[in-house]
Amino acid sequence: MKLYQQYIFPYLKQYQKSIWLTILFGFLTVVGASMLTFTSGYLISRAAERPENILMIYVPVVLVRTFGISRSVTHYFERLAGHNAVLKILSQMRVKLYSIIEPQALFIRSRFQTGDLLGTLADDIEHLQDVYIRTIFPTLVGLCLYVAAIISLSVFDVFFALWIALCLGVIVFLYPLISLFLLKKRQIHQKQTRAKLYQTLTDTVFGLGDWIISGQKERFITQFIQDSKENNDIDKSIRYWNQTRAFQLQIITGIILIFMGIWSGNEAQAGAIAPTYIAAFTLVTIPIAESLIPISHAIERIPTYSESLKRIQAIENYVPEQEQQQKSEAVVSNSAQIEFKDVYYRYEQQSKDALQKISISIPQGKRIAILGKSGAGKSTLIQLLLGALSPTIGTIDISGYAPKQYGDDIFEMVSVLNQKPYLFATSIKNNIRLGNQTATNKEIEQVIEQVQLDEYIHSLPRGIHTQMEESGQRFSGGERQRIALARILLKNTPVVILDEPTVGLDPQTERQLVDTILTALEGKTIIWVTHHLIGIEKMDQVLFFDNGNITMNGSHQELLQNNEHYQQLYELDKGL
Repeated sequence: MKLYQQYIFPYLKQYQKSIWLTILFGFLTVVGASMLTFTSGYLISRAAERPENILMIYVPVVLVRTFGISRSVTHYFERLAGHNAVLKILSQMRVKLYSIIEPQALFIRSRFQTGDLLGTLADDIEHLQDVYIRTIFPTLVGLCLYVAAIISLSVFDVFFALWIALCLGVIVFLYPLISLFLLKKRQIHQKQTRAKLYQTLTDTVFGLGDWIISGQKERFITQFIQDSKENNDIDKSIRYWNQTRAFQLQIITGIILIFMGIWSGNEAQAGAIAPTYIAAFTLVTIPIAESLIPISHAIERIPTYSESLKRIQAIENYVPEQEQQQKSEAVVSNSAQIEFKDVYYRYEQQSKDALQKISISIPQGKRIAILGKSGAGKSTLIQLLLGALSPTIGTIDISGYAPKQYGDDIFEMVSVLNQKPYLFATSIKNNIRLGNQTATNKEIEQVIEQVQLDEYIHSLPRGIHTQMEESGQRFSGGERQRIALARILLKNTPVVILDEPTVGLDPQTERQLVDTILTALEGKTIIWVTHHLIGIEKMDQVLFFDNGNITMNGSHQELLQNNEHYQQLYELDKGL
């Protein structure tokens, strides 16, 4: 219930006018349908008596047309008001979810699996619209109709109204509870299975090459088919129950209809109602019961909503309170003195430190290369420097301030050129200008020249106005990196992190790109995370990380002369 109070009820209060209008129009729709059937039953019976004049049945004829038209009109306004409210609610939910995820963008992979985020964005938020459209609205409309029907019938016979209340109560109360009990475990299991499928989907998209290279493709396909079959089996069992329940409720509706027919016949025989009302009272049972049957489906979906809310809350709970405020407490400058002092860092639920006693001093303009195998602690070091993580022990200073004190302004001090910089489906000029929204065309031309793309771009028919297509697919890997580098140059931060920007490039392109990067970033602090040693001789200091420790530290020449392991690495890299 706490989850609903946090994520559902506030929106009910905020949009209560639209929601009450939806319920009102929904109630009028089912009343219109019921009265249409009631009037039709009366009209058929009255017409069967062959009245002497058509005017004798003129009023019910008009009422039939009125209720038929009004049912469609009120149903339209019900959908209009309901979807208007729900779409507004969903937009706010999406904005809220984005505001939760956006501050964690730097360390999103360390906290979440991509499949979980995809499932939340694509599945959970969409499910929450059903809370209103398929649960709250039909349930409240059904309850209003239930009460109105019993009160209306009690005008004619109180005791029979109580009996019908009990019979309809089987549809309104008993079957929804049975459905909730029978399907709760299956729906939770299905939700978990679907979440696993989303994770598998993202693993497939991002790691297809790894699956093929490792020879595990068949195992992966077999597992995916098995998970899909499990999800389909659960779905099949839920559909089977829904079909069975619908059949049972139709039988119950038929029984209630028989009771109503017998009662109305007896009432007509006793003179309490005219015989022409027998068919009217009997037939009106059908639309009333059909309007109550969806309540079972509405209630049974509650476990699904709860699971979706839990997943959304799990993402929100990852945001520490201090991360909610991203205002800068530090002063941004055009130079940076970086100090790591006895820094340790341990991830949550890990027994071993990812970094241990790291002490590094990086004055402005120094070039440092960070080497090491995957999992050695290089990425953790970068996340600490960007303020995405805070040291477990020790301190990190950038010009006298901790990275977190800069808030969002950390990117005024530090830029990152990673393996796959994102380029938008717009012009080259717009992509580069992201580094500085106020940059002039002259400044953009200067940075294009610095990254040595000026001749190529100007050879294109539209020059800097050339569209890059989605993710910059129109250009090669090296060209995309140069455009991203131009964006960084326009940003003009004192520190630039190069997070393996040459991965996936051929050796010649890699060397050319490294030379371009180091030339263009002259005078800036460079922290270069890499596996390859191409261009390493141009760095001022080389650090080698292993299991969270710095095991090599020195200039390229010093390590090449005195460290046998480094010599082997350098010779091996040269031979590639």
